Amino acid sequence: MPEEPCQCPDCQRFYREHDRLIRESPTLRQQQELNWATLQSFRTLSGRVLEDLQKQHGSCQTADAPAGAPVPEESGDAIQQAIADLENINAHLFSIEALMERVFDVRVPEEIEQKFRELADELAPDPLNVDRLRLNRLLHQTPDLPDRS
Repeated sequence: MPEEPCQCPDCQRFYREHDRLIRESPTLRQQQELNWATLQSFRTLSGRVLEDLQKQHGSCQTADAPAGAPVPEESGDAIQQAIADLENINAHLFSIEALMERVFDVRVPEEIEQKFRELADELAPDPLNVDRLRLNRLLHQTPDLPDRS
């Protein structure tokens, strides 16, 4: 018996986003472009935050604090940990980028792209489709099924 998908708000939001991305980018090429853009935006943003944290943290110790004044250890440790974590994230993102370059080089014939479109419709049907709305309404009216709103 298959396990029921998690119904918590975070998972539900993930499922909706997952399905939306499949519906809006139903071909291999579109998925490649979407993933590349997402990876690049993640790298840009996390790199910039890391850069700003490093600048701010360096200036905090020298400019904001009088000579010899202690920087709160708790705050300094949290910042150092955040910087280390962001450095690790950026290293992983560079590795992912190298792998994605290989994925991005793949091209498939139009018949295969059509197969992507067909399966995308099965995996993530339009939630506003009349049949889907009718089925959802029936499922929510069935007394022995839990309400999934």
